[in-house]
Amino acid sequence: MLLLQEKLLMNLIKPYIAILLLVVIASACNTQKGSVNNNKTMELKTEIDSVSYGIGINIGRSLAGQGMESLNPEIIAEALNDVLSGGELKMTDEESMSIVNTYMQDVQLKRAQAAKDEGAKFLEKNGKRGKVTTLASGLQYEIMVEGTGPKPGPTDKVKTHYHGTLLNGDVFDSSVERGEPISFPVNGVIKGWTEALQLMPVGSKWKLFIPYDLAYGERGAGGKIGPFATLIFEVELIDIEN
Repeated sequence: MLLLQEKLLMNLIKPYIAILLLVVIASACNTQKGSVNNNKTMELKTEIDSVSYGIGINIGRSLAGQGMESLNPEIIAEALNDVLSGGELKMTDEESMSIVNTYMQDVQLKRAQAAKDEGAKFLEKNGKRGKVTTLASGLQYEIMVEGTGPKPGPTDKVKTHYHGTLLNGDVFDSSVERGEPISFPVNGVIKGWTEALQLMPVGSKWKLFIPYDLAYGERGAGGKIGPFATLIFEVELIDIEN
Protein backbone atom coordinates (compact mmCIF):
# COMPACT_ATOMS: atom_id res chain seq x y z
CA MET A 1 0.00 0.00 0.00
CA LEU A 2 1.67 3.13 -1.24
CA LEU A 3 0.70 5.67 1.40
CA LEU A 4 0.40 3.19 4.22
CA GLN A 5 3.95 1.93 3.67
CA GLU A 6 5.87 5.01 2.62
CA LYS A 7 8.04 6.97 5.04
CA LEU A 8 6.56 10.09 6.56
CA LEU A 9 7.28 13.05 4.27
CA MET A 10 7.58 16.69 5.20
CA ASN A 11 4.23 18.40 4.63
CA LEU A 12 5.21 22.02 4.83
CA ILE A 13 7.93 23.98 3.03
CA LYS A 14 8.84 26.98 5.13
CA PRO A 15 7.84 30.13 3.27
CA TYR A 16 11.16 31.85 3.79
CA ILE A 17 12.83 29.03 1.86
CA ALA A 18 10.35 29.52 -0.95
CA ILE A 19 11.04 33.25 -0.93
CA LEU A 20 14.76 32.58 -1.25
CA LEU A 21 14.02 30.42 -4.27
CA LEU A 22 12.21 33.34 -5.79
CA VAL A 23 15.55 35.13 -5.88
CA VAL A 24 16.56 32.65 -8.56
CA ILE A 25 13.61 33.75 -10.65
CA ALA A 26 14.32 37.39 -10.06
CA SER A 27 17.99 37.00 -10.99
CA ALA A 28 17.00 35.23 -14.21
CA CYS A 29 14.76 38.19 -15.05
CA ASN A 30 17.16 40.78 -13.69
CA THR A 31 16.48 43.18 -16.53
CA GLN A 32 12.95 43.64 -15.21
CA LYS A 33 13.91 44.91 -11.75
CA GLY A 34 11.45 47.25 -10.17
CA SER A 35 8.44 45.88 -12.01
CA VAL A 36 5.99 43.03 -11.59
CA ASN A 37 5.07 40.98 -14.65
CA ASN A 38 1.44 40.90 -15.70
CA ASN A 39 0.25 37.36 -16.51
CA LYS A 40 -1.78 38.69 -19.44
CA THR A 41 1.21 40.24 -21.27
CA MET A 42 4.24 38.23 -20.16
CA GLU A 43 5.82 36.04 -22.83
CA LEU A 44 8.11 33.09 -22.20
CA LYS A 45 10.69 33.78 -24.88
CA THR A 46 13.65 31.74 -23.63
CA GLU A 47 14.32 28.47 -21.87
CA ILE A 48 15.25 30.30 -18.65
CA ASP A 49 11.96 32.22 -18.86
CA SER A 50 10.06 28.92 -18.95
CA VAL A 51 12.16 27.40 -16.16
CA SER A 52 11.66 30.50 -14.03
CA TYR A 53 7.91 30.48 -14.59
CA GLY A 54 7.74 26.76 -13.78
CA ILE A 55 9.58 27.33 -10.50
CA GLY A 56 7.19 30.16 -9.73
CA ILE A 57 4.19 27.88 -10.29
CA ASN A 58 5.58 25.26 -7.90
CA ILE A 59 6.41 27.83 -5.24
CA GLY A 60 3.02 29.53 -5.60
CA ARG A 61 1.15 26.26 -5.23
CA SER A 62 3.27 25.29 -2.24
CA LEU A 63 2.52 28.57 -0.49
CA ALA A 64 -1.17 28.40 -1.41
CA GLY A 65 -1.31 24.85 -0.06
CA GLN A 66 -0.03 26.18 3.26
CA GLY A 67 -2.74 28.79 3.50
CA MET A 68 -0.48 31.66 2.38
CA GLU A 69 -2.74 33.01 -0.39
CA SER A 70 -2.85 36.44 1.27
CA LEU A 71 0.84 37.18 0.65
CA ASN A 72 1.45 40.35 -1.34
CA PRO A 73 3.52 39.40 -4.43
CA GLU A 74 4.36 43.04 -5.17
CA ILE A 75 5.99 43.47 -1.77
CA ILE A 76 7.86 40.19 -2.23
CA ALA A 77 9.12 41.51 -5.57
CA GLU A 78 10.17 44.78 -3.92
CA ALA A 79 12.15 42.91 -1.27
CA LEU A 80 13.87 40.82 -3.95
CA ASN A 81 14.78 43.93 -5.89
CA ASP A 82 16.16 45.57 -2.75
CA VAL A 83 18.38 42.54 -2.12
CA LEU A 84 19.55 42.19 -5.74
CA SER A 85 20.25 45.89 -6.15
CA GLY A 86 22.04 46.21 -2.82
CA GLY A 87 19.44 48.63 -1.58
CA GLU A 88 18.57 49.38 2.05
CA LEU A 89 16.39 46.68 3.58
CA LYS A 90 13.40 47.51 5.73
CA MET A 91 14.24 44.83 8.31
CA THR A 92 17.19 42.72 9.41
CA ASP A 93 17.61 39.03 8.58
CA GLU A 94 16.77 38.14 12.18
CA GLU A 95 13.61 40.24 12.10
CA SER A 96 12.48 38.74 8.80
CA MET A 97 13.01 35.18 10.02
CA SER A 98 11.17 35.89 13.27
CA ILE A 99 8.21 37.52 11.52
CA VAL A 100 7.87 34.76 8.92
CA ASN A 101 8.24 31.94 11.44
CA THR A 102 5.72 33.46 13.85
CA TYR A 103 3.19 34.02 11.08
CA MET A 104 3.70 30.53 9.65
CA GLN A 105 3.25 28.89 13.04
CA ASP A 106 0.01 30.81 13.50
CA VAL A 107 -1.24 29.68 10.07
CA GLN A 108 -0.36 26.06 10.85
CA LEU A 109 -2.10 26.15 14.22
CA LYS A 110 -5.27 27.58 12.71
CA ARG A 111 -5.30 24.99 9.91
CA ALA A 112 -4.63 22.17 12.37
CA GLN A 113 -7.49 23.26 14.63
CA ALA A 114 -9.81 23.55 11.63
CA ALA A 115 -8.91 20.01 10.53
CA LYS A 116 -9.47 18.65 14.05
CA ASP A 117 -12.83 20.39 14.34
CA GLU A 118 -13.92 19.21 10.89
CA GLY A 119 -13.01 15.61 11.69
CA ALA A 120 -14.72 15.66 15.09
CA LYS A 121 -17.95 17.10 13.66
CA PHE A 122 -17.95 14.59 10.83
CA LEU A 123 -17.43 11.59 13.13
CA GLU A 124 -20.07 12.80 15.58
CA LYS A 125 -22.66 13.09 12.82
CA ASN A 126 -21.54 9.93 11.04
CA GLY A 127 -21.72 7.89 14.24
CA LYS A 128 -25.46 8.58 14.50
CA ARG A 129 -26.18 6.70 11.28
CA GLY A 130 -27.75 3.33 11.97
CA LYS A 131 -25.33 1.37 9.78
CA VAL A 132 -22.21 2.76 11.50
CA THR A 133 -20.55 1.10 14.50
CA THR A 134 -18.29 3.22 16.71
CA LEU A 135 -15.60 1.40 18.72
CA ALA A 136 -14.08 2.51 22.02
CA SER A 137 -10.97 3.73 20.19
CA GLY A 138 -13.07 6.12 18.12
CA LEU A 139 -12.77 4.03 14.96
CA GLN A 140 -16.01 3.80 12.99
CA TYR A 141 -16.98 1.21 10.40
CA GLU A 142 -19.86 0.33 8.13
CA ILE A 143 -20.26 -3.21 6.79
CA MET A 144 -20.76 -3.15 3.03
CA VAL A 145 -20.27 -6.90 2.46
CA GLU A 146 -20.12 -9.42 5.31
CA GLY A 147 -17.59 -12.19 4.69
CA THR A 148 -17.71 -15.70 6.09
CA GLY A 149 -13.99 -16.57 6.27
CA PRO A 150 -11.56 -16.50 9.20
CA LYS A 151 -10.38 -13.30 10.86
CA PRO A 152 -6.68 -12.42 10.69
CA GLY A 153 -4.46 -11.97 13.72
CA PRO A 154 -2.05 -9.09 14.32
CA THR A 155 0.95 -10.87 12.79
CA ASP A 156 -0.88 -12.34 9.80
CA LYS A 157 -0.19 -11.13 6.29
CA VAL A 158 -3.33 -10.18 4.40
CA LYS A 159 -4.28 -9.36 0.82
CA THR A 160 -6.59 -6.39 0.38
CA HIS A 161 -8.14 -3.95 -2.03
CA TYR A 162 -8.75 -0.42 -0.73
CA HIS A 163 -9.83 3.05 -1.76
CA GLY A 164 -8.84 5.99 0.46
CA THR A 165 -10.37 9.47 0.45
CA LEU A 166 -10.32 12.64 2.50
CA LEU A 167 -13.50 14.08 3.98
CA ASN A 168 -13.96 16.26 0.89
CA GLY A 169 -13.91 13.18 -1.36
CA ASP A 170 -10.41 13.67 -2.76
CA VAL A 171 -8.68 10.34 -3.41
CA PHE A 172 -5.23 10.11 -1.83
CA ASP A 173 -4.49 6.44 -2.49
CA SER A 174 -6.32 3.54 -4.10
CA SER A 175 -5.31 0.00 -5.04
CA VAL A 176 -8.68 -0.20 -6.78
CA GLU A 177 -7.73 2.60 -9.18
CA ARG A 178 -4.34 0.95 -9.77
CA GLY A 179 -6.13 -2.33 -10.50
CA GLU A 180 -3.88 -4.39 -8.24
CA PRO A 181 -4.53 -5.59 -4.65
CA ILE A 182 -1.70 -5.41 -2.15
CA SER A 183 -0.43 -7.55 0.72
CA PHE A 184 1.02 -6.44 4.06
CA PRO A 185 1.20 -7.50 7.74
CA VAL A 186 -1.82 -6.55 9.81
CA ASN A 187 0.40 -4.84 12.39
CA GLY A 188 2.40 -3.00 9.72
CA VAL A 189 -0.17 -0.31 8.88
CA ILE A 190 -1.92 2.58 10.64
CA LYS A 191 -3.71 1.83 13.92
CA GLY A 192 -7.20 2.16 12.45
CA TRP A 193 -6.45 -0.48 9.84
CA THR A 194 -4.80 -2.85 12.33
CA GLU A 195 -7.82 -2.70 14.61
CA ALA A 196 -10.40 -3.09 11.84
CA LEU A 197 -8.70 -5.92 9.97
CA GLN A 198 -8.73 -8.17 13.03
CA LEU A 199 -12.52 -7.79 13.19
CA MET A 200 -13.12 -8.52 9.49
CA PRO A 201 -13.81 -12.05 8.24
CA VAL A 202 -12.14 -12.84 4.90
CA GLY A 203 -14.50 -11.87 2.10
CA SER A 204 -15.70 -8.76 3.91
CA LYS A 205 -15.79 -5.24 2.56
CA TRP A 206 -16.00 -2.49 5.14
CA LYS A 207 -16.03 1.27 5.02
CA LEU A 208 -13.71 2.68 7.68
CA PHE A 209 -13.91 6.17 9.17
CA ILE A 210 -10.57 6.73 10.88
CA PRO A 211 -9.92 9.63 13.28
CA TYR A 212 -6.58 11.38 12.95
CA ASP A 213 -5.04 9.75 16.04
CA LEU A 214 -5.60 6.30 14.49
CA ALA A 215 -4.29 7.47 11.11
CA TYR A 216 -1.32 9.79 10.48
CA GLY A 217 -1.73 11.97 13.54
CA GLU A 218 -0.70 15.56 13.97
CA ARG A 219 1.87 15.51 11.16
CA GLY A 220 -0.06 13.94 8.29
CA ALA A 221 1.67 12.04 5.48
CA GLY A 222 2.85 12.99 2.03
CA GLY A 223 1.47 15.93 0.15
CA LYS A 224 -2.20 14.93 0.26
CA ILE A 225 -2.86 13.92 3.87
CA GLY A 226 -2.57 16.99 6.06
CA PRO A 227 -2.07 17.20 9.83
CA PHE A 228 -5.00 15.96 11.95
CA ALA A 229 -6.76 14.50 8.88
CA THR A 230 -9.70 12.16 9.36
CA LEU A 231 -9.62 9.48 6.63
CA ILE A 232 -12.20 7.29 4.91
CA PHE A 233 -11.31 3.89 3.44
CA GLU A 234 -13.28 1.23 1.63
CA VAL A 235 -11.41 -1.97 2.46
CA GLU A 236 -11.96 -5.43 1.00
CA LEU A 237 -10.23 -8.28 2.85
CA ILE A 238 -9.45 -10.78 0.09
CA ASP A 239 -7.31 -13.38 1.86
CA ILE A 240 -4.94 -14.33 4.68
CA GLU A 241 -1.67 -15.32 3.05
CA ASN A 242 0.16 -17.19 5.81
